Amino acid sequence: MATITLKDKPIHTIGNLPKLGSKAMDFELVAKNLSRVSMADFKGSRLVLNIFPSLDTGTCAASVRYFNQLAGKLPDTKVLCISRDTPFAQSRFCGAEGLENVVTLSDFETGQFGKDYGLQLIDGPMKGFLSRVVIVVSTEGKVEYTQQVPVLSDEPDYDEVIAHLG
Repeated sequence: MATITLKDKPIHTIGNLPKLGSKAMDFELVAKNLSRVSMADFKGSRLVLNIFPSLDTGTCAASVRYFNQLAGKLPDTKVLCISRDTPFAQSRFCGAEGLENVVTLSDFETGQFGKDYGLQLIDGPMKGFLSRVVIVVSTEGKVEYTQQVPVLSDEPDYDEVIAHLG
């Protein structure tokens, strides 16, 4: 269990992030066209998982915009933006913003992704949402980088992510 903060109050996740070097767990998430997407759909690509609570917050929207710009510059890499927002909300946001370089995926249906990856919030006012996390998965499907943002309202440390992607 990780402890992060929201408005200076501690909140907790359901578990811990995957260990570096471990095999990334498979997932089934819902794409904006309502199709089911799994890890196998991205086989052979390096993945940046930008995970956040909801596009309806300024911080989450800013991270998706940032990663959309970054995604256009990363060869053989897919950026997956994952939240519990409905696929309709994700599609509406990306359409209105003109964001085409990222893949939005929803964990709204079961919440299993957040549980499996140890990042679902289990208490506080955002209980049930996903915490703000960046995970990089290698082309071989191994977890090579994780970042649990310690303050839910803060953006990820983009410089650290870029340095890792180097």
